[in-house]
Amino acid sequence: MINFKENEELNTLNHSCAHVMAQAVKHLYPQAKFWVGPVVEEGFYYDMDLGNDVIRDEDLPKIEKEMKKCCKADKLIVRHEITREEALEQFKDDPYKIDLIKRMPQGTNISMYTQGDYTDLCRGPHVKSTKQCRYFKLIKHSGAYWKGDKNNKVLQRIYGVCFPTQEELDDYLAQLEDAKQRDHRKLGKELQMFMFSETVGAGMPMWLPNGFTVRRTLSDYIMDKELAQGYIHVKTPSVASTKLYKISGHLAHYKDDMFPIMSRDGDEYVLRPMNCPEHMIIYKSTLHSYRELPVRIAEIADDFRYEASGALTGIERARSFTQNDSHIFCRPDQIADEIKNITHLILDVYKDFGFDDYSFRLSLRDVNNKDKYFGNDELWEKSEAQLREVLKEMGVKYYEAIGEAAFYGPKIDVQVHSAIGHEVTLSTIQLDYQLPERFELEYVDKDGSRKRPVVIHRAILGSLDRFIAFLLEETKGNLPLWLAPRQVVVIPVSPEAHGDYAAEIVKTLRSHGIHAELDDRNEKLGYRIREAQTSRIPVEVVVGDGEIKDHGVTVRRYGSKEEVKKSLDQFIADLDEEIKTKKH
Repeated sequence: MINFKENEELNTLNHSCAHVMAQAVKHLYPQAKFWVGPVVEEGFYYDMDLGNDVIRDEDLPKIEKEMKKCCKADKLIVRHEITREEALEQFKDDPYKIDLIKRMPQGTNISMYTQGDYTDLCRGPHVKSTKQCRYFKLIKHSGAYWKGDKNNKVLQRIYGVCFPTQEELDDYLAQLEDAKQRDHRKLGKELQMFMFSETVGAGMPMWLPNGFTVRRTLSDYIMDKELAQGYIHVKTPSVASTKLYKISGHLAHYKDDMFPIMSRDGDEYVLRPMNCPEHMIIYKSTLHSYRELPVRIAEIADDFRYEASGALTGIERARSFTQNDSHIFCRPDQIADEIKNITHLILDVYKDFGFDDYSFRLSLRDVNNKDKYFGNDELWEKSEAQLREVLKEMGVKYYEAIGEAAFYGPKIDVQVHSAIGHEVTLSTIQLDYQLPERFELEYVDKDGSRKRPVVIHRAILGSLDRFIAFLLEETKGNLPLWLAPRQVVVIPVSPEAHGDYAAEIVKTLRSHGIHAELDDRNEKLGYRIREAQTSRIPVEVVVGDGEIKDHGVTVRRYGSKEEVKKSLDQFIADLDEEIKTKKH
């Protein structure tokens, strides 16, 4: 998807179109007062106070019609400057503009832009005339607190997009429609994978049978990968004493993102936001020799973070989620090899899922905001240099991002762009010298001395919830056979005449570990076939007199009209092979 904010031409055009929209709104709602109208990644918006009037969906076409009149008038957009005092006088009846003007230093000249009968404060730049803004579309509207403060009045916000040509606008609107159809929240509901309930709480997903099947498949998949690489799996509690998080530093550096402390019988507990502190305690429970290292502790763990309500995005960003987490305790001389092994594991997993559009980001500390982090400069510089060196050794292309490090150490993040335009982190590798110090972790070196291990935090699938959201949007809900919660549906032409044979097939498929189901409802054959397609079941099997006679099946794949006849044994062998090889 296009980033309007970063594209200089589109940025200028969309900011100009925001002014055209404000001009049109002013024509239709003379009492309107305006706050700000910036360009954002997805286009532009304008926040406005319309008094007692409320914008509804049916009002957007009316505003668009008036905008077209403003564009057709082809008014020049003219810049001029006035003094701060003149601006205060000109906008004396507009509290929103007065607030903006008063933030500007005394003696400042303020730039204004006028187009016909509409004038607004603005730094610019703008296009030459309103006619250049004629290829636009208003996308949606919502409420927004003035200045983003929930204690302030709710203003009305209208979003839109603008392009230089009608063709570009049409292409973008088609992309938006595709993104709408791919949105994991829509797909999750259609495929009955997960749900939310206000009674349960915002950001608290509940996984339905289909969704839980996918989660279990993913969990088994990644744990098998980890076991093959020498990981050991553990299970730790989702609630722990605040003592633990004081040692780890979470209460000092991460408290705002955690659920409130719970007090009981003089003790304090908190829902955990991540699993590193518990894994530190597990490592520390045993004295380790240098020969035992690395120790790779892994967990499929439930975590909780109090995300702001405005940041919640289905299961992509929730308050309750499950991480494919691991902490590797190693000697300093093992760091490079461990990070390389993790990177190879990430690439191996991405190959299984067919991911090829991703980038590596080296997330570093912001040295101008050191209060956000703990630890000394020497350890930070050392760990950042080590991650950078390993990436260069591997020949991995990467970019650096200041301020994206965890509060205890730098990290390598694997960034993907979802099909609906969100940039998300799927996998992460973090190098940490800080927590071993805080927890006083040790191993016995070859000379008998006690040394500090280094900890590598890593998540391959990251949050299972976010990973599934990404998968749904990438595949449009058409999950590959090995991952689909409903893999095969067997449909007898006549439930009475062919139902027993269909049931026998289902029983045989299930004995091979294949998720098969029988649709022997008293409905027309065409109806049952269409419903299987709508449900995105990868394989449909239709059986009638011919299939019973030949002890075979007629197979149709999702999205195809082609029908293939096979023996039952060959059909099962083909399914087993496709699932085993994780064909995508």
